[in-house]
Amino acid sequence: MPNIDLHPAQRDELQIIENLMQFYMYDFSEWLPLKLAGHGFFSIQAKIDYWRRPTTQPFLIHVDGELAGFVTVDDEVHVAGAQHNIGYFFIARRFRGQGIAQFVVSALLKRIPGQWQIFHINANLPAQRFWAGLIPELTGGDFTRHQREVDGYPCTFYCLHTPFSVT
Repeated sequence: MPNIDLHPAQRDELQIIENLMQFYMYDFSEWLPLKLAGHGFFSIQAKIDYWRRPTTQPFLIHVDGELAGFVTVDDEVHVAGAQHNIGYFFIARRFRGQGIAQFVVSALLKRIPGQWQIFHINANLPAQRFWAGLIPELTGGDFTRHQREVDGYPCTFYCLHTPFSVT
């Protein structure tokens, strides 16, 4: 297993996440009708208000000292009683399939106790397989699953409570 660092992003590092958001959007364009603008980038608004919210916690992910992605935790929940949500989660393609995402999720759940919602759009089959395998493993089966639409897209929601014994 490589050396994985989940580093709370500081104010001066938020531009790094904004830059990585282009790759996140590129990946998502496989499942959502996202379009490139004439200048060759996805037209996304800077998330300054999102970063300023006290409930938003951005993290940079480094693998063996190299930038490998980012994840955010926020309170944009769709399930009653949930406190925490994984807002954005991006691992660069060359780091996928190595257990890094599993490590990051486990570390987040250990670090931030409370009621969690984790969801994915159903069209994203890799995310569907990832979460369907990871959540039961991490929770020992102590979670609920719900189907809801978000912005008109069918989504699967996993609800769980931490602290619990994260493996």
